[in-house]
Amino acid sequence: MSNTHAVHGILPAAEITRLIQTGVIKLQRPADRDQVQPASLDLRLGPKAYRVRASFLPGPKQTVAARLQSLVLHEMDLSHEAVFETGCVYIVPLMESLALTKGMAAAANPKSSTGRLDIFTRVITDYAQEFDKVPEAYDGPLYAEISPRTFPILARQGSRLSQIRFRAGASLATDDLIRQLHAKEPLITQGEVNIDCGLALSVDLSGIKTGEPVGFRAKRHSALVDVDQTGALEVLDYWEPIWQKASLILDPDQFYILASREAVRIPPTHAAEMMPYNPLVGEFRVHYAGFFDPGFGHASGHGEGARAVLEVRSHEVPFILEDRQIIGRLVYEPLTAAPEVVYGGGLGSNYQKQGLKLSKHFKPFLIQA
Repeated sequence: MSNTHAVHGILPAAEITRLIQTGVIKLQRPADRDQVQPASLDLRLGPKAYRVRASFLPGPKQTVAARLQSLVLHEMDLSHEAVFETGCVYIVPLMESLALTKGMAAAANPKSSTGRLDIFTRVITDYAQEFDKVPEAYDGPLYAEISPRTFPILARQGSRLSQIRFRAGASLATDDLIRQLHAKEPLITQGEVNIDCGLALSVDLSGIKTGEPVGFRAKRHSALVDVDQTGALEVLDYWEPIWQKASLILDPDQFYILASREAVRIPPTHAAEMMPYNPLVGEFRVHYAGFFDPGFGHASGHGEGARAVLEVRSHEVPFILEDRQIIGRLVYEPLTAAPEVVYGGGLGSNYQKQGLKLSKHFKPFLIQA
């Protein structure tokens, strides 16, 4: 592989596979069958985890391993399984490491299912001064910082809580690009188009379907969630449905799953990301898991419009969220090449055609007649 990419943009699955084959992405064991996603790579936990005293960044002069020496409380064996307790911070060396070429950088995010469980997860590199950012030409290991906020979780070596997206060259995300894409094919339905530092999404507190709650509030002090077990848990053991409409008071101690009013489309030639919300217009955090794959909500992936599910937590004070209030903005970036597979295109994608939807770990919630 050459040291630079002539084409700038987000790398699709075929390019990610090529990075693995050429050793730019190094794996401790062969990739899982479905580890490479349409525009990202799932990251796997390694065989050990370390509970630490506090979250940290190593800074420009230290490796993560060196910084860990003074912070570790105890070591955990993940070769079988281990419990990650709520309110604790863990560092896990990942099974993937990188030797990026010049002109290539990367960014990480929690997987959708991770965000919907309120598992605060960030990726750290050696010499990092920011979370979830992998600088151009980075050569070294990757680590996950994991802190379950609501549910204690059961995880093991190979569990996948984070994903990484690779970019060749500088970001090409602009409002003009969004306008061009929307003129060609509507990027959202059910709402007004508002493009200003991204495509605005608003919250739906009116109820997407008759008999369906407007959201879910997490129950604290619940049982364990096994992050690798799907469709096994009863919704009401972990969640309280929210039936009131029009507005919702966010309690700072609570975690909420809500949905966007708009149905979103991501063209197969592009990827998108939900950007951190501007705190000047609301004291809350939305959407831990910000990556939207090419084909999400799009006919090419058998989707035709899918809501963005919003993981919401208030900050220091209670905050009233109103129906149709703007809660986030999507930015779009082109891929360096057309993907061979899009989201929903035979991947077993869990959230295509979604409305208000909890993580894949839960049984379907039955809508009231």
